[in-house]
Amino acid sequence: MTRHTSAIAHSRAAPTRGAWTNALLASLLLAWMAAPAVGAQSLPRAQPEDVGLSSERLERLSAQMQAYVDDGTRPGTVVLVARRGQVAYLEAFGYRDREADSRLREDDIFRIASQTKMVVSVGVMMLQEEGRLLTSDPVSAYLPEFGETTVAVPRDGSDGYDIVAAERPITIHDLLTHTAGVGYGGGTAADRWEAAGITGWYLADREESVGATVSRMAALPFEAQPGERFVYGYSTDILGAVIERASGQRLDTFLQSRILSPLGMVDTHFYLPESKADRLAVVYSSTDAGGLERAPDPGGATGQGAYVDGPRTSYSGGAGLLSTAGDYARFLQMLLNGGELDGTRLLSPKTVELMTVDHLGDMDLDDGVGFGLGVWVVEDLGARGVPGSAGEYGWGGAYHSTYWVDPAEELVVVYFTQVIPAGGFDDHAKLRTLVYQAVIE
Repeated sequence: MTRHTSAIAHSRAAPTRGAWTNALLASLLLAWMAAPAVGAQSLPRAQPEDVGLSSERLERLSAQMQAYVDDGTRPGTVVLVARRGQVAYLEAFGYRDREADSRLREDDIFRIASQTKMVVSVGVMMLQEEGRLLTSDPVSAYLPEFGETTVAVPRDGSDGYDIVAAERPITIHDLLTHTAGVGYGGGTAADRWEAAGITGWYLADREESVGATVSRMAALPFEAQPGERFVYGYSTDILGAVIERASGQRLDTFLQSRILSPLGMVDTHFYLPESKADRLAVVYSSTDAGGLERAPDPGGATGQGAYVDGPRTSYSGGAGLLSTAGDYARFLQMLLNGGELDGTRLLSPKTVELMTVDHLGDMDLDDGVGFGLGVWVVEDLGARGVPGSAGEYGWGGAYHSTYWVDPAEELVVVYFTQVIPAGGFDDHAKLRTLVYQAVIE
């Protein structure tokens, strides 16, 4: 019996009372039934038809998500679709832990990896609005070690490379747009990055603070000249260190006090409290045979990670957060609302507008897709060739999660799973198609 029906049965079995007592009990019962489950945070709920979606067509989405679980290619997924500020679809499929036969719940917690980047980018823009920095500022104004950086240039006709001085200082804008030339340590000068012990996006198991890691990073050769091209890498981790210097707070403290708590994101953390450890979804890896195997513990970037029992020292602005679908949807709805949610304003609408337009120009990521300040941005729907809208923006994470916001359709979509590596999967494309085919007005 569910908590709702059991409460109703209990109220019916209660002794007869006066009218005022019955009215009080009824009002308390209704309030209790309407409250979210303990630990859960989400946007208000709505029936799909009330926000222009089809319940019948959303069943196609449910059937496909369940099929992935049934065929053994996904351990479990949580899908959230919100429209016009209300959640019309929130479903969990499969398992939090297959070996323990533990079913996934809507409010379970996932490693969101690079979905951290947009949260940190918002933090940077909040500091700009407060006059504490400008995106045009050189990074060296906050991290002096970036005053003189270098670039590794491959030699023609050989495996070697030369190290040359950067032609201009790296700016905060370069970091926000991933045009600073900073990769993840696997490029031209990979030998030097490996020798420094700085490669890959995963930092959760480090005893060293991100500030210290970033400080050492500044002495290594980067992949391109500032502003030359899009290079995906540690840029947002560097932004996290900039936030610490500009705000005078550690990154986790800043994000908690300025973004997560104000938005009611109660289950978003860099490292999980022990009381929430049993809600963390298990990571799996796809196999050559097309199935899944449990990733090792802790196992680093392709394992369970040090998010519960780790040193809790390295707060990665580029890939460190854990969250729930409900929490992350609140963050995205704030952006869709022009920087405000439930009376709490983090950014002005003009700042959100600036963040969600293309800043790359001729360096666009893909056909019809550019990049703003922390997110990809759809510029040309036809050139992109998949369902969506011009002006849509989003990103994803290394554990195969994804999200997007479609302002034209007042739509927020969050998709969480935990699979790494996940090459060859078609679930992101089918998710997109099945969400948009359910839009009926």
